[in-house]
Amino acid sequence: MNRKSGFVFVVAAALVDPDGCVLLAQRPAGKAMGGLWEFPGGKVQVGETPEAALVRELSEELGIRVETCDLLPCGFTSWRYPEFHLFMPLFLCRLWHGEPQALEHESLAWAPLHDLRSWSMPDADVPLISQIEKLA
Repeated sequence: MNRKSGFVFVVAAALVDPDGCVLLAQRPAGKAMGGLWEFPGGKVQVGETPEAALVRELSEELGIRVETCDLLPCGFTSWRYPEFHLFMPLFLCRLWHGEPQALEHESLAWAPLHDLRSWSMPDADVPLISQIEKLA
């Protein structure tokens, strides 16, 4: 299932630090939705579990190591964009190894939980905020 079929399956993480701040990643300029802030993650490959995809994506995008046992499912979004339909499970994560780096994003920022709604985000990410607030 991919963008060509009109359906995109991606996975995202709410990385929460000890101060209760959530990591946001800025999409690169020149890409779809460039400049907007999102929860890090990416596409689930064929035959891959959402948890395995997220572990892989966080390593590729942020240079951090996450164990699947440290990923807590906390919600999902199902969003219809004009070109495709996106389905995105969200996992809460409070434990990782390494310091997140913007390897594939324009920038990274730690946002206080109470301030998440003030960031410019893709439409599909916005409903995830209330799901994070319930668990973070």
